[in-house]
Amino acid sequence: MKCPYCQTEEQKKYCSFCGADLTQDRPKIKQYLSEEEAYQKQPILATYHTYDLLRMLQFLRQERTDSYKQMQMVRKAPESVSVPSDINSFAQHLYREQTAYMKIIEGILIDRLGYKPKRVDNKLLNALKAKIERSNHL
Repeated sequence: MKCPYCQTEEQKKYCSFCGADLTQDRPKIKQYLSEEEAYQKQPILATYHTYDLLRMLQFLRQERTDSYKQMQMVRKAPESVSVPSDINSFAQHLYREQTAYMKIIEGILIDRLGYKPKRVDNKLLNALKAKIERSNHL
């Protein structure tokens, strides 16, 4: 078996040259991500490919924006419209939860990239995917 990092030929669990754990799989890009996958604990999210984390971050940022807009609509609603307080408190809870999960993924990206992207759009994702595909064909 070859070490995926230094390409040294190995027969053990750990690479004798670089110390890599040869039993641990490297993250691979998933073809399909469910929305629920963005709402996992940090140790599980850290096992995802960086490309998938960026897709999740894009999703969470959009969900958070939608939640914020809904809270603003409720706040600015005319006094004649009565909105139950439990609906408003649920919306605030959802917004805070989405913010927390967004920050978890941003933290993992900071660990990997050294920064968190200000904007995750299709242009960024397509360029990254093209680079990944080019490097896999070398």
